[in-house]
Amino acid sequence: MSITFQDCTYRYGRKLRPVLDDFSYRVPGGLTILLGPNGAGKSTLLKLAASVSRPQAGRIDFDGIGSRSRAYRRHVSWMPQNVAAMAGLTAREQVAYSGWLKGMNRADAWQRALDSLALVDLREHADDKASTLSGGQLRRMGVASALVHECRVLLLDEPTAGMDPRQRRVFRDLLRSLSGDVGILMSTHDVADLAEEADHVTVLYGGKVLQTGSTEAFLAHAPGGTAQGRAAEAAYTALLTEYEAG
Repeated sequence: MSITFQDCTYRYGRKLRPVLDDFSYRVPGGLTILLGPNGAGKSTLLKLAASVSRPQAGRIDFDGIGSRSRAYRRHVSWMPQNVAAMAGLTAREQVAYSGWLKGMNRADAWQRALDSLALVDLREHADDKASTLSGGQLRRMGVASALVHECRVLLLDEPTAGMDPRQRRVFRDLLRSLSGDVGILMSTHDVADLAEEADHVTVLYGGKVLQTGSTEAFLAHAPGGTAQGRAAEAAYTALLTEYEAG
């Protein structure tokens, strides 16, 4: 069960060039890392997959359920790049509110909020005002908000920005623990960010998929003799260089 794009076109203005044009793509299961330079279309793809934006042409569905339906949004969660603290709410209250918006009753949302905060190592901050959390903590609260209603697909837009090394480690462990039950599509600008721990890698450039497949297939693009620990960066650079050379 996954999200599928079928011949989708999306532009931000009627006279502007499409960001995605006649775009087809199926989000793999497990953990997929979405790579690409600024302007590649990563955030647009995630907004469309989250049903935050709608394509001007084409169709997006989850296991046959169209993206315009309420049922689709119950299965899919999205964490945008910028997670804002809601004035006056604690971290638990904000996460619970997200669950309520997804159709949960208040009691279930309240309990699941605490469970979700524990998953992202924020349980001890459950009663802190969301406005007092650090940037990295806010992002982890954003993940908790996305997970609170037990979604089937989790869409993450630059979730590790602002996290320190320990927080990134906690986050990596969380994604690995979830990816057996939840399909995860995570965009990043950091080529090394989980790329070698992911199940799949998709590289987007100019609104087109340059490469999608297993992590092993992605890393195979690295030139021979690449130093250990630099394979992801080398593979990414080689793909973009090959494409730009025509």
